[in-house]
Amino acid sequence: MKKRLLSILLACAMVVGLTACGGGATTETAPEAATEETAPETATTESGDETPLVVGYAPFSSKFSPFFAESAYDQDAQTMTQVALLASDRQGAIIYKGIEGETINYNGTDYTYYGIADLTVTENEDGTVYYDFKLRDDVKFSDGEALTADDVIFSMYVLSDPTYDGSSTLFALPIEGMEEYRAGIDIRWKLIAAAGNAGYEATDFYTEEQYNNFWNAFNETGEAFAQEIVDYCLANYASYGATDVATSAALWGFDGLAADATAADFFAAIAEKYAYDIKAMDAETAGMAFSATVLEKAGEKDMTEAVQTGESAPSITGIQKIDDYNVRVVMTEVDATAIYQFTLFVAPLHYYGSDELFDVANNSFGFPKGDLSLVRAKTTQPMGAGPYKFVKFENGVINFVANENYFLGAPKTKYMNFLETQEADKLNGAITGTIDITDPSFDKDTVAAIQKANGGETSGSVITVSTVDNRGYGYIGMNAEVMSIGGVKDSDASKNLRKAFGTIFSVYRDVAIDSYYGELASVINYPISNTSWAAPQPTDEGYKLAFSTDVNGNDIYTSGMDDEAKYAAAKEAALGFLEAAGYTVADGKVTAAPEGGSLEYELLIPADGAGDHPSFMICTLAKEALAEIGINLIVTDLSNSSDLWSALEAGTVAIWCAAWQTTVDPDMFQIYHPEGGSNYQYDIDDEELSQLILDARATTDQAFRKLMYKECLDIIIDWAVEVPVYQRQNAIIFATERVNMETVTPDITTFYPWWSEIQNIELN
Repeated sequence: MKKRLLSILLACAMVVGLTACGGGATTETAPEAATEETAPETATTESGDETPLVVGYAPFSSKFSPFFAESAYDQDAQTMTQVALLASDRQGAIIYKGIEGETINYNGTDYTYYGIADLTVTENEDGTVYYDFKLRDDVKFSDGEALTADDVIFSMYVLSDPTYDGSSTLFALPIEGMEEYRAGIDIRWKLIAAAGNAGYEATDFYTEEQYNNFWNAFNETGEAFAQEIVDYCLANYASYGATDVATSAALWGFDGLAADATAADFFAAIAEKYAYDIKAMDAETAGMAFSATVLEKAGEKDMTEAVQTGESAPSITGIQKIDDYNVRVVMTEVDATAIYQFTLFVAPLHYYGSDELFDVANNSFGFPKGDLSLVRAKTTQPMGAGPYKFVKFENGVINFVANENYFLGAPKTKYMNFLETQEADKLNGAITGTIDITDPSFDKDTVAAIQKANGGETSGSVITVSTVDNRGYGYIGMNAEVMSIGGVKDSDASKNLRKAFGTIFSVYRDVAIDSYYGELASVINYPISNTSWAAPQPTDEGYKLAFSTDVNGNDIYTSGMDDEAKYAAAKEAALGFLEAAGYTVADGKVTAAPEGGSLEYELLIPADGAGDHPSFMICTLAKEALAEIGINLIVTDLSNSSDLWSALEAGTVAIWCAAWQTTVDPDMFQIYHPEGGSNYQYDIDDEELSQLILDARATTDQAFRKLMYKECLDIIIDWAVEVPVYQRQNAIIFATERVNMETVTPDITTFYPWWSEIQNIELN
C-alpha cells in the first residue's frame, strides 16, 4: 500500500509516468535471442539502423515481471516485452474483435485496433456469464514459440495461486471454482502467528525450528519497529505532547499504556490490535518494512511456503481449455469490472513455468500449486510476445532489441534504451540530444523553457509536446473520524464541520490552480477524473459546483460576484456550517467549540518544505480565512513525503493534500467502500454508498452505472471527506530533430499512450 500511495504522491508532484500496457523456460537466464544481441548504449555517436530510441525514465527497481512489477516504471519496462489478452482503444474501451480488428472513430478519425484475441460474452439465464476467448493462431513469443491457450491458462493460474501477492486481483472475481481452489491452503507464517507465542505444539504444518525462527524474528524486529514509531513521533509531534513511549503511542492511536511503558510494551499493543498479522501491521510503520524484515530474518522461503490445511479443489472449474486456441472463463455472476482484469499479460509457460508440469487433464498448470518460485526466478529477466526483447539492465540503462516475431510487425527502430534520468535532466536531455522521448514535470517553467528552445512555440523544431488529461486528479482529503464532533463521523454535526472547511478550501481553487498551472490544469467539482466516462459533465442534470450551497441548501454564490465577494460569502457560509455543528458563533466569529470538537486542526501537505505544491496556495489562503472566523488551521509543509503516508496509515491526519491515480473502470470499491484497501484514509462508512458501489459492479449497462456513480459522488460530497481540486495535463515530449514525428502514434490519449504503436516509430 505504501508503494502504491507513494506513486500517487508522485502523480501529485507532477511526475508523469510513461505508462505502458500490453502480454517459460525453467532456467534463470534471459531469452536466448536477447542474449545474442547487444544494443548500443547511447544515441549520441551511432547512426542509421544502429541508433537506439532513447526514452528518459525515473529509476527502476528491477521488478520487470508481468506478474510482480510494482512501480509504474518497472511496469512500463516489462510491458515492452509483453502482449495483453485484450486490447483497448483511445477511450479505454475494450476491443472485442482483436483478430480482424475493430474500427472506431475518435476525434473525427477512424482508427482500427488489433489484439491477440476475440472475446464473446454470454449472460446465461441461470446467472452465469461465459467469457470466450479466441486467440490468433499466428502469435509467437520472442523466442519463436507459439502463444496458445496453454499460456493463457498458465498466466491465469499464476494470478490465482493462493500464494500470489502481486497487484492483479483476478483471484477476487466470481470465477466458478476459484474459492474452492484457493481454500484449504495457508501460508506457513500465518499458521505460526495464529498458533500464538506460548510455545511450540507438535503439528504437521511447521517444525519447532520454524516456529522458533518466526517468533524470534517477530519479537526482535517488533521492538525496533515500535521504537521507530516512537522516534518518528518525538521528532514530528513534540508540540502535540509526544515526550516518551506512552505519549507517542497515544498520539499514534494506542491509548492506555503505562507511564513507564517501553517500546516492547508498545509493540505488544500493536501486535494485539492486528492479531499478529505481520502484513497488516505494516500499516503502522513509520518507514520500516516490518513484515519483510520478519520474514527475511525467519527464512522467507520457509515462512512463505503454502501449507495444505484442509480440502482444496485441484483446479478452477471456471477456467476451461476448449482447444489450443480457445479458452472459456465461467463467472457465477455479472461483474462489470471483470473485463478489465482480462487485460492480463499472456506470459510464456515454457519460460516462466514448466511445460513438463503443465497437464490440464491431471490438474497441473505449469508450476506446483502454492509454489511460484519458478515464476519469481524470472522477475529481473522478462520475456514475452511484445514488440521488444529485453537484453539487459545495467548502469542505469535497460537495453531492448526489436522482436522480429511481434504479431503487428517488427518495430522499425531496432534498438531501444530506457535511460534512468533525474527529473531536472529530462528536458535538457531532449534539447541537447541524449534523450528522444521523456516526461518532464509539466508546469509553467517547463513550458517556458520549451518555448525558448523552439523560438517561441510550444511544439517546434527542437521539441514536440503532446498533452493529455491525466488519468487522476488532485484533492484535499479529510478523515471522517478525526474531523468529527465527539467521534461520531456520520452525524450531521460532523458533516457540517467538514463542510465548513470544504467550503473555504473550494472557493480558493480557481486562483490557486491558475497560479500554479495556468492553462495546464482545470478545477474539477466531483472526486473523479475527467477522463472517466462516469465523470459528471456541466451539461448533466444536477451538476453543481463543489461545496457551493450553504447549510440550508441555498446557493452561496451569484453570477455577479467578484472574487472578494465570493471569499466573503464562503466565510459566512462556513460560519453557518460551524454553528450547525455546535460551535458558538458571535459577531462573525467562532468563540467556542462543542464538546468533542476543536478550534484547531492540522493540514499536511507534501510540498518539499518549500510550498511547491498545486494546492499550497489554497492552504495558505484558507488558513487566513479560517483565522478570521476563529479557527486555527495549522499548515504543515512536509519535506519528506513518506511522513504523510505514515501518518495517514496511522489514522492521525485530519486534513491532507494529495492526488489519486484512477483506473480505467470507475469502480469505487477500493477507496470508498468500508472493505476497500484505501478507505482507511477517509474512514467513510455509508450504507447507501456501499450498496450503490456493489450494485454498480453487478451490471454491464454503462448508462445505468453512470447514474449510480453520480449518486455515489453526491454522497461523498455530502460526507465532505474529499474536496476535488484539479485535473492536470500530462505531457510527453519528443526530440523533433531525431524522432520522425510522422511515425509517432497519432491522437495520443490517457488510455492510448505514445508507445501504443511503437512498432511504427522511426528516427530521422
